[in-house]
This record gives sequence, structure tokens and C-alpha cells, in this order.
Amino acid sequence: MNLTVTGHHVAVTPAIRSYVETKLERIVRHFDDVSGVNVILSVQKLRQKAEANLHVRGKDLFVEADHEDLYAAIDAMADKLDRQVLKYKDRANSRPHDALKHQNGG
Repeated sequence: MNLTVTGHHVAVTPAIRSYVETKLERIVRHFDDVSGVNVILSVQKLRQKAEANLHVRGKDLFVEADHEDLYAAIDAMADKLDRQVLKYKDRANSRPHDALKHQNGG
């Protein structure tokens, strides 16, 4: 999995980067088809914002979360992303690839 962490008006320290990596490990554990994740951390006045764009086969998932604390915003972003990945995984597994063949009797 390719992980890119960038910051707008905030310095991405090694501690912040490792915190984001540990939070995103849970998502990769649930769904191993993740090809890349772009995380953008930004500060807008008193609100800290965390955005993530996750690339999976056939779809891009986007989430954003903001909070007064950067680490809380990262937690919320990871939770939202985890829910979206599980939803995507359930939808992908609920439709078998050969469903059309079974409907046509063949």
C-alpha cells in the first residue's frame, strides 16, 4: 500500500505520520485490495482537518473529518474510512461474478 501524508499549514512530523500509519493498518487488515492512500492534514483557524482518498480496484473512497485536536480528527477520519471500506467490501461480495450466467440458465 502506498501512503502519502501531506500537510497544509501543518508540519507532518514523524510522530504524526506513524500515528496515521497505525490507524490505517486496521483498514488494510479488513480489506487488502488497497493500492494507495493519500492523506491531507490541514489547519483552518481553530479546526484541524484530516482528509483521506483511498484507491481500491474500481473505486476511490473519500472521507474527511475535522476536530479541534489533530489526533482526534485522524481518529474520526480512520473510523469513517473503515466504515466505507467495510460497506464497499460487503457490496462487492454480495454480487457474485457469475450471477448473470445463473439467471440465464447456463
